[in-house]
Amino acid sequence: MSDARVLLIVGGGIAAYKALELTRLLRAADVAVRPILTAAGAKFVTPLSLAALAEDEVRGDLFALDETKMGHIELSRSADLVVVAPATADLMAKAATGLADDLASTTLLATDKPVLMAPAMNVRMWQHAATRRNLATLIADGVTMIGPDDGVMACGEFGPGRMASPEAIRDAILSALAPPTTLAGRHILITAGPTAEPIDPVRVLTNRSSGKQGFAIAAALARLGARVTLVSGPVVLPTPRGVHRVDVETALEMQAACEAALPAEAAICVAAVSDWRPDAAFKVKLKKGRDGPPAVTLVENPDILAGLAAAGPRRPRLVVGFAAETNDLEAHARAKLARKGCDWIIANDVAGGAVMGEDDNEVLMITPGATDRWPKSTKAEVARRIAHKVVEALA
Repeated sequence: MSDARVLLIVGGGIAAYKALELTRLLRAADVAVRPILTAAGAKFVTPLSLAALAEDEVRGDLFALDETKMGHIELSRSADLVVVAPATADLMAKAATGLADDLASTTLLATDKPVLMAPAMNVRMWQHAATRRNLATLIADGVTMIGPDDGVMACGEFGPGRMASPEAIRDAILSALAPPTTLAGRHILITAGPTAEPIDPVRVLTNRSSGKQGFAIAAALARLGARVTLVSGPVVLPTPRGVHRVDVETALEMQAACEAALPAEAAICVAAVSDWRPDAAFKVKLKKGRDGPPAVTLVENPDILAGLAAAGPRRPRLVVGFAAETNDLEAHARAKLARKGCDWIIANDVAGGAVMGEDDNEVLMITPGATDRWPKSTKAEVARRIAHKVVEALA
């Protein structure tokens, strides 16, 4: 994405604050952002904040451009994609009817690039007949919409009208920018998150995995056109766009879901699967008593990664495992690579609680013949790099 450029139009609405986070996420994904801030948008976010995050000048005044060179035309065609977030009812109406009385609306009328809008407005405004007509016109004109979502509005009302999350808009932008056929027709299986092994009806044996890295990898592969099956343990994360998600809790359920998802050309096992489970869960909630804590006998869980990597007709062409270690990272990861029989191990150091639940990661890519140390970056960027390695491996 290092050459990709987005022209971001920020409309006037309380959701404009989300445009700041969207800009940060796009820059973290190495997408250049050139902002246009409407006069109404500047009532909610400052040009300085937007410029600092975009690392580019904020435009707002149509007549501040060099119009001897038709600056508004040049600007409207300077990016690979035009994004409107938030797309207010006013901006949608102007775009649908061809009005052009400021820089934002002129840009939308003059551009020859794809347009993505993220609507945000009061529920009654969203449901108004005029907005519905404008929406239908924009879609017929080829504008892509993401959202709005249902939720509580700033005005206190509830319903459709909330702007989609910055992460969802980021994913839609990357999907629009990425070559859509790089992994077209390829089925890739991914596991993510923790497993939860029941001890009694309210207690489980689990771990600190958030699922963020696995979900980011699923999103990155889907953006490249892959058919992705994401088998996830219990996490609170939205399903990436274009991904088929299967929710599980225990290691046995995850194993069954993975076997049911085969055949696949690649399997990427990011999930932190519990090594052990209680041999039998108590039927009622355990209580404290005079005899002290109850005895819980643990038995070993199935090795999902080794099972997928085992030789046979259903083995994916590429099997990737993850190793979360607290010491001797490379040595433990290389031993795991040999023990599991997989093709790569992506290893990270989680000593002191680092990485798990965070947005950044620093990994080693271990293959039979090499160790590649990647610099610390966002989990989205790690996912992007892994996705492109997968493309190379399956080519």
